[in-house]
Amino acid sequence: MITQNEINLPPFQRGYHLITRHIERELSNLPEQGILHVFIKHTSAGLTINENADPSVRDDFETFMNDLVPENHPGYSHVFEGSDDMPAHLKSSLVGSSVSVPISRGRLNLGTWQGIYLCEFRNRGGARRLVLTVFS
Repeated sequence: MITQNEINLPPFQRGYHLITRHIERELSNLPEQGILHVFIKHTSAGLTINENADPSVRDDFETFMNDLVPENHPGYSHVFEGSDDMPAHLKSSLVGSSVSVPISRGRLNLGTWQGIYLCEFRNRGGARRLVLTVFS
């Protein structure tokens, strides 16, 4: 069986944000076992799974990605949407647009220190839309 729904996340500032609780609130009656697939419907933000306890990890992600993919690079030709736009597209491709999480005993089966991140790469990205698909 497959169930699917779309949710809107509130706007987040640029950076890496734990959204596990936002997603869990939208999921009711998870199967005993299965897979949750989460897809973001945007090209300037991404999703990943990583450390959920120490916020400095998220700060370090932001620092590293900004060094890896800087704004105002002289090689960018896609510049009309702002200096943060092209780097946001590149970062989104590097991080990815989806994550999958096993469902066990009716709950998301994340590790003790794992959480789902929204990776917001725009300065003012606005609300983001996710597609949540549960396979059982």
